[in-house]
Amino acid sequence: MQHEYTPEMPFFLRLSFLAALLFCLDSMMAQPLYTVMGSVKDASTGEPLPAASIYPRQNPELGGISDLDGKYSLELPAGSWQLIFSFLGYQEKIIEIRVPENQEISASLEQGVIIEEVVVKSSKEDALDTDSQMGKLTLSARQINELPTLMGEVDLLKALQLLPGVMSSAEGNSGFSVRGGGADQNLILLDDATVYNSGHLLGFFSVFHGDAIDRATLYKGGMPARFGGRLSSVVDISTRDGSPDGLALNGGVGLLASRLTVEGPLWNRNTTFLISGRRTYAFDLAQPFLKGTAAEGTNYFFHDLNVKLNHRLSNRDRLRGSFFTGRDVLDYVSEARGFSARIPYGNTTATLRWDRQISDNVFLNVSGLFTDYRFSVDGTQSDFSAKLRSGVRNFGMKADLVQSSGGIHQWRFGVQITSHKLTPDIAEAVSGDQVFTNDLVPKFAQEAAVYGEDEINIGKRWKINAGLRATWFAHVGPYPDGAQEDGQYDPGKVIKDFSGIDPRISARYQVNPSLSFKASSSMVWQYLHLVSNSTNTLPFDVWVPSSRLVDPQRGVQHALGFFFTAPREGWEASVELYYRDLFGQLDYRENYVNDPTVEVEQSFVSGRGRAFGAEFLLRKRTGSLTGWLSYTASKSERWFDEIENGRIFPSVFDRPHDLSVVLNCKLSQKWKVGFVFVYGSGRPFTPIQDLYLIEQNLQVNYGPRNSSRLNHYHRADLSATWTPAKIQSDQFSSSWTFSVYNLYNRQNPLFFYTTFETDLSSGTASANAYRVSLFPVIPSISWNFKWNKSH
Repeated sequence: MQHEYTPEMPFFLRLSFLAALLFCLDSMMAQPLYTVMGSVKDASTGEPLPAASIYPRQNPELGGISDLDGKYSLELPAGSWQLIFSFLGYQEKIIEIRVPENQEISASLEQGVIIEEVVVKSSKEDALDTDSQMGKLTLSARQINELPTLMGEVDLLKALQLLPGVMSSAEGNSGFSVRGGGADQNLILLDDATVYNSGHLLGFFSVFHGDAIDRATLYKGGMPARFGGRLSSVVDISTRDGSPDGLALNGGVGLLASRLTVEGPLWNRNTTFLISGRRTYAFDLAQPFLKGTAAEGTNYFFHDLNVKLNHRLSNRDRLRGSFFTGRDVLDYVSEARGFSARIPYGNTTATLRWDRQISDNVFLNVSGLFTDYRFSVDGTQSDFSAKLRSGVRNFGMKADLVQSSGGIHQWRFGVQITSHKLTPDIAEAVSGDQVFTNDLVPKFAQEAAVYGEDEINIGKRWKINAGLRATWFAHVGPYPDGAQEDGQYDPGKVIKDFSGIDPRISARYQVNPSLSFKASSSMVWQYLHLVSNSTNTLPFDVWVPSSRLVDPQRGVQHALGFFFTAPREGWEASVELYYRDLFGQLDYRENYVNDPTVEVEQSFVSGRGRAFGAEFLLRKRTGSLTGWLSYTASKSERWFDEIENGRIFPSVFDRPHDLSVVLNCKLSQKWKVGFVFVYGSGRPFTPIQDLYLIEQNLQVNYGPRNSSRLNHYHRADLSATWTPAKIQSDQFSSSWTFSVYNLYNRQNPLFFYTTFETDLSSGTASANAYRVSLFPVIPSISWNFKWNKSH
C-alpha cells in the first residue's frame, strides 16, 4: 500500500521567515568587519586541536571553533580585543590584538590538569546550553576509556548506549536503537565512509577501538542538513592523525585481544602516519584444551586495522588518506555430524580527502569514499555443500564548501553522490553432481543529494541552524523482470526513482549564562532498508534498496528541550521531549514463510509508526567524583493495514523505561574506579496463544503481535585502573585495568525458544518455553602502555 506524505507548511513558513530575517540583518550590518584567522595546536606535539574555542573576552558571541585541522576564522570589528584560546585539558591562553586590518593569529596550548574522569566533552562549544543543535553529544576516546567493559576492551558504541534516548538492541549487542527507531535508521560514519555492520563477535563488540579514534559525535535529533539517508541518528567518527613529533607507540594486552598503535612523521612534520591494529586470540589459546571434545576444530577470531596518512601540500592544502578493514572468521566443526562451516564477514572502508583553504574564512573539502561489507557462509556435510553470500558496496564522492565566521553567519553547502551495489542472499548448493541456485542477482542504485545550511547568531540570545537537503534515489539496472523482450533492464536504466526535500531547523534561546531552551524540527528520507526478523544487527541481515515493491522510509521529528549548567559547580541538567512520525515502515506479512528462492521484498508490507518520549540527563563534570544519570521514558508503535486489521502494537524497539548510571572516582594518583548500572524494560515479542491438532498435524496459534515482553534487563559493571608510579616517565607510562562485567551475575534473557510435544493417542499438544541467557559474571584484566620517542 502506498502511503503519501505532504511536508507540513510550517517548515517552509519558517524557512521563508529566516530568509527575510537574514536579508534584514545583512542590510543592517554597516560596520566593517576584519578577518582574524589562524590555527590552534598542542604545544608539545604540534597536533592540531579540533573544536578548540576561540572568542574575544569583550564579546564571546563573536567567537568560533577550530575545524578538523585546528584552523579558525573570526570576523571582528575594528578595536582592541583579548582573544581567548581554550581546549578541554589544556591551559587557557589569552592574546591581545588590535584589529585595523585582516591578520593571522595562531596559538599553541600547553597541557594542563587533565580531569580524566570527565566522560562527555565539556568544552564551550559542546556545553549543553551553547550549541543550537539538539541531541548532540561529543565524546573523545580518552573519555570512553574510563568506562568498564568486557574483557578489558573499550567500546564506543557501548558508551553511546549509556546516553538518554539511545538503547541497546539486545544483551551484549553493538547495535542500538535511537528514539524508537531501528538499527538500520542509524547512519554510522568512519571518516565520512558508511559502516554497514558495526559489530564483532556476532555483535557483542563494535569494530571501533579507542586507540584509533580521535572523537565521535552523536546527533539524535535535529540533524544538520549535511547528514542524510537515515531517520534516527548519525554517529560521526573521526580517526586520529599521526603525531608530527617523533615515533610513538600505544597498546595493550588483555585476555581477549591485543592491540598496538604506531604513529609519527614519515619524512618531516608535513607528513604523518598512524597504524592501529587489534586481534583476538582467546580461541587460538584454547585449541589444545578443545582436543577430544565436541568443539575440537572450532575456532573464532576477529581483527581490525586502521591506517591514516596526512600530508600538508602547502599552507592552504592538506591531503588525508584513511583506510579501515575488519574481519570476523568463525570455523565450526562437528565431527559427530560430519559437518563443518566457515563464516567470514566484515567491513572495508577507504577515504581520500583534500582540504583547501580558498580564502581567509572559506574552506573546501572534497572526499572520495569507498565502503565494502561482505558476509558469506561455506558449509559442508558429507557430499553436500552450500554457499551463501550477501553484502553492500558503495563508491561515492562528496564536496563541502564552508564559510567559517565568528559573525552572524556560518554557511555550509555541499553535494554527495553514491553508487550502491546491494547483494542479497545469493545461495548455491551442490549435492553429488547436482547444483542448485536461487537465481537471485545483485541490485544497483544511484543516490545524490545537495544541501545548504546556515548557523545564525542573532544578538546574544538567539542561535539558529536552518538547512535544506534535496535528495534523489534510483533503483537501476541491470536487473531481471524488465520491460524489454529479454526481460532484463539494461545497465544504468532507471527502474524506479524517488526524490524528496528535507527541511531542517533548530534554535537555541539563551535566557542567561546558565539556562537555555532549544527546539528543532526535521524531515528525513531513507532509501535503504535493513531486512531482519530480529532487533540484532547480525551479519545475516540483508540491505535492500527502495524499488517498485519497497517504498522509501520518511520521518518527521519535533523536539523541545530545557538545558541548565552550573559551570563552577560542574553540574549540567537537561530535559528533552520529542515526537516522531514514521512513514514507509516495513514488516513481514502475517503468513510470512522464509523462502530463499523468493525476493524478500515480496514478503513485506508497508505501514506507519510513531515514537514519543522524554529524556532526562543529570551530569557532574568536575571533581574527584564525576559521571551522569540518564533516564528515558518513551513509547514506540507501528501499525499496518495488512496486519491485524491495522491494530496499533508496540514495535520491537519499544522500551518504556531505560536508566543508566555512570560513576567515575579518582581515589588517588594511582587508583581510579568506574561503575556502570543499566536498567531497561523487556523487549516485546509475540507469544503463543494456544495449540491444537488438525488431522494429527500440530497447529500453532499466536497471540496479538508484540503483546508480551521479556523480563526486565539490568546489569552492573565495575572497573579499577592502577597506575604504578615507579615506572612512569616522560617517555613511558603504563597501567593495569581490572574489570568485572555483570557484577552480580544477572541472567538477562537474550531470547526464548519453544519446544512442542504432541500425544496423538489423546489428541493433546503442549509447548515448553526456555530462556537463553548469554553472559554470566566475567572478570578480566588488561595491561595498557604508552611510549614516545623524546624530541
